[in-house]
Amino acid sequence: MPGLPPDVPPGAPQGVPAGLTPNAPEGVPAAAAANAPVASVAAAATAPAATPTAAATPASAPAAPAAPKPPTKLPWESALVDQLRGVFGSGIREAATYAGQNYLVVDGSICHQVLLSLNEQSGFHSLTDLTAVHYPKDEKPFEMVWILFSMTANERVRVKARFAEGEEVPTATDRWAGANWMEREVYDMFGIRFAGHPDLRRILLPDEWTGHPLRKDYGVQQQDAVWVQKNLGIESGQ
Repeated sequence: MPGLPPDVPPGAPQGVPAGLTPNAPEGVPAAAAANAPVASVAAAATAPAATPTAAATPASAPAAPAAPKPPTKLPWESALVDQLRGVFGSGIREAATYAGQNYLVVDGSICHQVLLSLNEQSGFHSLTDLTAVHYPKDEKPFEMVWILFSMTANERVRVKARFAEGEEVPTATDRWAGANWMEREVYDMFGIRFAGHPDLRRILLPDEWTGHPLRKDYGVQQQDAVWVQKNLGIESGQ
């Protein structure tokens, strides 16, 4: 055909060298361009399968925190303690602080005088509570505890004293009228008697009840079976 280069076959687009197609990238033979998709599919078919990723191992739980250290008993040093020791001497057996609470251990023979001194001389006008603790194996198994509060100083102090079985505790009703029912409850639950109390009798249990439930030697399910049967008409109140 006139006007065509000798190496261009008849029918080929002008300007496209022989062996190339209009749709092939520049410099890529037509046969290669035509076979490219087939080669890609074959390569994909023969490629090794991807190895599945192993499941992530769950993180271990954090270690439990260390247990807190128990409170430490520390000496209670103050002008109040010095004042009391100056008056009562060795009758103040211990003055200490435990868990942020101040307390005095005093001889039972002076407990009433110490309470009056704290009330009259040191501003502890409020008797917050009084109670007892039973240590049946001790020589003096009953520990009385009086809790006083000074509103002026915003300070609390506990006074503790030990008493033997059958030993009477001086009443605090001569200074705090509210001690009346508190002492009746201690008598009811522990059997501790208070010398000078105006009306010492049970307050929670019937007057005829036998035993004192907050003693350590009183069983958890123990009861006065005779009273229950006589007054309730049943074998057991449990």
